[in-house]
Amino acid sequence: MLRQIEGSRAVAEVTALCRPEVICAYPISPQTHIVEALSGMVKRGTLAPCEFVNVESEFAAMSVAIGASAAGARAYTATASQGLLYMSEAVHNAAGLGLPIVMTVANRAIGAPINIWNDHSDAMSQRDSGWIQLYAQTNQEAADLHVQAFRIAEELSVPVMVCMDGFVLTHAVEEVDLPTQEQVDAFLPPYEPRQVLDPADPVSIGAMVGPEAFTEVRYLAHLKQMQALDVIPDVAGRFAEIFGRSSGGLVHPYRTEDAETIVIALGSVLGTICDTVDELRETGTRAGVLGITSLRPFPSDAIRALAGHARRIVVVERAFSLGLGGIVSADVRAALGTTPVPCHTVIAGLGGRAVTKQSLHSVLDDPGALEPLTFLDLNRSLVDRELARMAAARRSGPHAENMLADLGRR
Repeated sequence: MLRQIEGSRAVAEVTALCRPEVICAYPISPQTHIVEALSGMVKRGTLAPCEFVNVESEFAAMSVAIGASAAGARAYTATASQGLLYMSEAVHNAAGLGLPIVMTVANRAIGAPINIWNDHSDAMSQRDSGWIQLYAQTNQEAADLHVQAFRIAEELSVPVMVCMDGFVLTHAVEEVDLPTQEQVDAFLPPYEPRQVLDPADPVSIGAMVGPEAFTEVRYLAHLKQMQALDVIPDVAGRFAEIFGRSSGGLVHPYRTEDAETIVIALGSVLGTICDTVDELRETGTRAGVLGITSLRPFPSDAIRALAGHARRIVVVERAFSLGLGGIVSADVRAALGTTPVPCHTVIAGLGGRAVTKQSLHSVLDDPGALEPLTFLDLNRSLVDRELARMAAARRSGPHAENMLADLGRR
């Protein structure tokens, strides 16, 4: 059913249709609307049987999800930014235990300084935790990915993180085709855990493992990620059969067949990039877009097959590795192997800065002139003033406050 609905509310309603039995959450912007809506459904009895657990922290939220999942319940939570970092220890535990928890991450920048707006630094910090990471381009895809996430998680017994851009998607009101309960039930079977705590058959979960078996445990966790490269597109295909639309999968190519320049990105910025590529095409520039849905596992074969013919690749990233550069770019370069395609990194949209078509044109109109690492719309004069202060006085003060003062914000 088509409805004009906020992204957070759409995710909440679709998550409810997946019949979670335990929801545990601690509010943090910009995911709060999701768990608020779910708590209201539980309180009214429209989502039942389900226990909504109000916890004292994000660490507790993931800990409760671990306990619920280990006891045989379908478990769900949501978080963002510092909240994800606070639960990091438990995030790794959930993956190491192979528990099929589904979690929404409403992507938001990590401080300091404090910033509540969107970029991908929070989820990227957990990319090696063992969770499958799926990134939504639109609110429609965000809703659809949650239905698929439970199916993927429970087939493999591995946790799945659905990432949607904070505020850009979570608080945007747009048309979303919400499924019916009958459709979701036809797609998502009742939860049958691969492992469960049972008093009648006691077993230790998460016990100490020494050097004699730890490598093998980690290898099996890696093997599940590799198996997900087949499961994710298979689940997306089954989803399309029941729901009548294509959503999810590993990657989304757009006008890549004859493209000399292929732009790779993930999340909501893909819409603006596709519009920019359409304008480039009108001027005769053969450009295309390859949107990544699955960051972990990383779709190396698909990247190589769809982008390996290009003359150049430009990776637009909303996070980066300090002291190195692009995060996704490094994965793309590894996927290309010995394929001789130059790969450029463009860091864009950090802390919620808008990524506009005009800005993208500044780097894509002449991509051959790009440096290996470019910071889109970087205010060089602002940086230079701060560097001059640092050179002039040892006690130059905090960068953020100084630059805000230069901008007249303090």
